Amino acid sequence: MTPSILIIDDEEQLRKLLTRIISLEGFSITEAPTLKTGLQILDNQFVDVILCDVKLPDGNGVEFITTVKNKFPLLEIILLTAFGNINDGVRAIKNGAFDYIVKGDDNDRIIPLLYQAFDKVKLQRNDAVRINRTGIPGFNSILGTSIPIRQAVRLAEKAAGTDVTVLLLGETGTGKEVFANAIHYSSKRKNQPIVAVNCSAFTKELLESELFGHKAGAYTGALKDKKGLIEIADGGTLLLDEIGELNIDLQAKLLRVLENGEFYRLGDPKKIHVNVRIIAATNRDLNKEIEAGNFREDLFYRLNVFSIELPPLRERSEDIPVLINYFLQKFARQENKILLTLEPQALHLLTQYTWKGNIRELKNVLERAAILVEENEIRVTDLPYELQKEGPGNISALSLAAIEKKHIRKILQSTNGNKTRAAHVLEIGLATLYRKLEEYQLNK
Repeated sequence: MTPSILIIDDEEQLRKLLTRIISLEGFSITEAPTLKTGLQILDNQFVDVILCDVKLPDGNGVEFITTVKNKFPLLEIILLTAFGNINDGVRAIKNGAFDYIVKGDDNDRIIPLLYQAFDKVKLQRNDAVRINRTGIPGFNSILGTSIPIRQAVRLAEKAAGTDVTVLLLGETGTGKEVFANAIHYSSKRKNQPIVAVNCSAFTKELLESELFGHKAGAYTGALKDKKGLIEIADGGTLLLDEIGELNIDLQAKLLRVLENGEFYRLGDPKKIHVNVRIIAATNRDLNKEIEAGNFREDLFYRLNVFSIELPPLRERSEDIPVLINYFLQKFARQENKILLTLEPQALHLLTQYTWKGNIRELKNVLERAAILVEENEIRVTDLPYELQKEGPGNISALSLAAIEKKHIRKILQSTNGNKTRAAHVLEIGLATLYRKLEEYQLNK
C-alpha cells in the first residue's frame, strides 16, 4: 500500500520542496495551502499522514489536530513550525499529534517520522479489522461475579441460543468485543468466522470498500476484485463496533443487509446474498444521534432487537481483584516471570481508582507495570503517575516532571536502552522521546 501524505502549508515554495523530497520515497503527495482546503481533501480523498504547518492563514495547526482526530481517528499528524514553542509542542502531543518538529532544525527527521507514522497507521487499521476462526471458551472468558456482570452474561447467554440481532451498549473498554465473541462461540454459528470491524477507524469510502467489497476498476487503485467483510462473514457473525460512527449513507446499505441479506459490491451490478448474524456495539446514545439526524431510526430498530448494557468497571469494583489476577498471570508468561504480585498499597490503589477507560485501561496499566517491575512484586512506583497522584502522600508530593523522568528511565531500563521500543511502550513518537531525554538529561 502506497503511503498517502497531505502537506498543508501556505508557503508554496516550501510545499513544492517537501513534495519533491517526500515523493522520492515513493509516497503519494497531495498539497493544500489552507486548513479549509485540507479538510475538503480529507472528505474526498484517502490520506494516511498529514504534514501540517502550525501557523496558517485560516487557523492554527495545533487546534486543527482535534478537528481531524475527531473525524479521522486513525490518521496521524506531524506538525511543522518555524519557531519551536514548548507550550505549543505539549498541546500538540496532548491533542493527538504524532510529533512536533521545527523547520530547518529537524529536517532530517521528516522522512523517518513519516515512515513511523505510516507504520502506526497500518498497525491501527489492521487492529480495526479482525477475522477470527478459532473458538474461545464462550462465556467462561468473561470474568467477575458481581451482580451487574452476571446480569449482562445471563442476557447474552439467552441471545446466544438464537439468531437475533444484538446491540451491545456501554462505555469504551467495558468488554463489548469479548461479549460478542462469547455470544458467537456459544451459538450454532461457532464453526464459522466472526468478523469484527471498528466503524470509527475508516473514512466513509474506505469503510464502504471494506464492508461491501469492490469490483476491479470501481475506483482509482481498485486493481482487482475484493470480497467485503460482510461476504467473508457469511454463515458466521459480523461485529460492527462503534456503529454510532457509521456514515448515514452506509447505514442505508447496511439496513438492506439486515432486511434482505443482500448487497452489491462497489462497481458490480451483481447482487450478493449472505446469511450473516449482526452484532453491533456502541458507546454512544443512539436515540440522541437519531434526534441529531446522524443515525437512521429504522436501522436503530433493526439493530435494537436484543440490547445488552455492559456495566462500567466502577460499578463492579468487586471484580477488579479477579481481573488483576488474570492479567498478572497473562503478563507474567509474556515477560517470562514465574509470578507477578502486587504490594498491598498498589492493590488498594487499583481497586479504589476510577477507571474511566474501564477494563482496557486496567489491562494497559498492568501490562506496563509488568514491563517496569524489577523483581516480581509490582509496587505503587511501578504504576503510571496519574494513579500515583492518588496514592500515599510521599508519592503524590512528587512533581509530575520528576515522576515522568523516573517513568521514562524505568521504561528504558526494561527495554535495555532500545529507544524505539521504549517510545512504543510510552505511546509517544520517537522524536518526542529524544526531546524528553535531552530535557531530563537521560542521555548521559
